[in-house]
Amino acid sequence: MLIKMENIDIRFGEHEESAVLSNFSLEVASLDKIAIIGETGSGKSVLIQAILGLLPAKTRITGTLLYKNEDLLKLSRSEWNRIRGNEISYVPQGSGSSMNPLLSVGFQVAEPLLVHKKIERAGMMDKAIELLRIFNIGDEEARCRQYPHTYSGGMKQRALIAMGISAGAQLILADEPTKGLDGKRIELVKNSFRLLEDKAYICVTHDLDFARAISKRLCILYSSELLEEGDTQEIFSDPYHPYTRDIINAMPEKGLRCHHKSMSKNIPKAGCKYSGKCLEASELCCKAPPPIVMKNNRRVRCWKYAESR
Repeated sequence: MLIKMENIDIRFGEHEESAVLSNFSLEVASLDKIAIIGETGSGKSVLIQAILGLLPAKTRITGTLLYKNEDLLKLSRSEWNRIRGNEISYVPQGSGSSMNPLLSVGFQVAEPLLVHKKIERAGMMDKAIELLRIFNIGDEEARCRQYPHTYSGGMKQRALIAMGISAGAQLILADEPTKGLDGKRIELVKNSFRLLEDKAYICVTHDLDFARAISKRLCILYSSELLEEGDTQEIFSDPYHPYTRDIINAMPEKGLRCHHKSMSKNIPKAGCKYSGKCLEASELCCKAPPPIVMKNNRRVRCWKYAESR
């Protein structure tokens, strides 16, 4: 097991603010391909930053967060530097805007090798060319010496994925890798993820079509809580939770179908957080928080399934 998360609760500040991630549990095994879908503010990017140890010092995190049975919540800065980029790598949000405009793309792609593997600088560009070639950048020998502003958004995103695997990390955490890209470039990023057969990854995204294409397991987050988790294709063909069904029905190929209640902004303080928008909500849904139950190898947080056990 690479990552084991149990009952993770994340809060910012010193007061009792609402959790930005609540009671979240997930196990990630070697070679797992996981996508996490959620709206802005659902907690998906915060989860990625928690795994990487990148949240502010005053963040309160409770629960269990293990990497190869090592407690990530207790690591020192030097221990984090050993793991981050070397064993767990990060592909940041956006179309490559996180790249340093003053350094060549090739140097940035191979820099993790310089830091973690002590590769000689003389061999960095050769390694960068190999990595860029994996992701079909094109004219890689010239491209590795160019600067980020000469790359398209899709090329920068693929270069960031190349950077993520350069030191041999076995777990890649990607944050909205298709954000700001057009359809053609999104397709190129999809192909890049398909090349990561020997890696495990967790990819957070708003893009349901992208998630369906690159993942084998799917997690659905809503307002800081996990609502459904299971096999990606099974969820798309037969969603259990009403929220999952609603967002899938709202996809273009489904005819952009949505009901008026699902568009309301009401998030109740008690009970299921989707109850104010759910056509199937009962009185119980509005009063008591639903537990997560197992149904056909799928986890779902909904009273409809809890009551049928």
